[in-house]
Amino acid sequence: MAITNCSIAPDARIFQPDLVNLYGCSIGAGSRIGAFVEIQAGCTVGARCKISSHSFLCEGVTLEDEVFVGHGVMFTNDRFPSSTNPDGSLKGADDWCCEPVHVGRGASIGTNATVLPGLRIGTGALVGAGAVVTRDVPDHAIVAGVPARIVGDRRHAPPPADASQLQTGGRA
Repeated sequence: MAITNCSIAPDARIFQPDLVNLYGCSIGAGSRIGAFVEIQAGCTVGARCKISSHSFLCEGVTLEDEVFVGHGVMFTNDRFPSSTNPDGSLKGADDWCCEPVHVGRGASIGTNATVLPGLRIGTGALVGAGAVVTRDVPDHAIVAGVPARIVGDRRHAPPPADASQLQTGGRA
């Protein structure tokens, strides 16, 4: 695995640099990247983000500041993926259209969620673990399920009764 052609803020932390695949991406100040993460060319990770282990950020993903990405989150960027063109030739870089994904400031994406191409996850939104996001998520919405549906609003969610209920997680 490797880190090549990246713009990484001096205080960003990559916990196990030998166990990530980062190329052509930008990682902002104070962000943390866990093991077995791949971040492809053309991705932007804002400041103070946390990307947990085994997550995949494909070309075209933008995370604004303070975004949390749980373990094993998968982003996609091609609505009609295939290995070959109609004539049977192997597809190359010019044979598909990247559909970018944008994640707003302070959003959180739960473990093993999948985000489909061309979507926007709003500021402060929360995507539940295992959700499959098939449409845009409004600011502050809580979505869950397959396909993900709005189940609440973070601005109206009750605060935890005590600190033991907080899901803080470990290292990236």
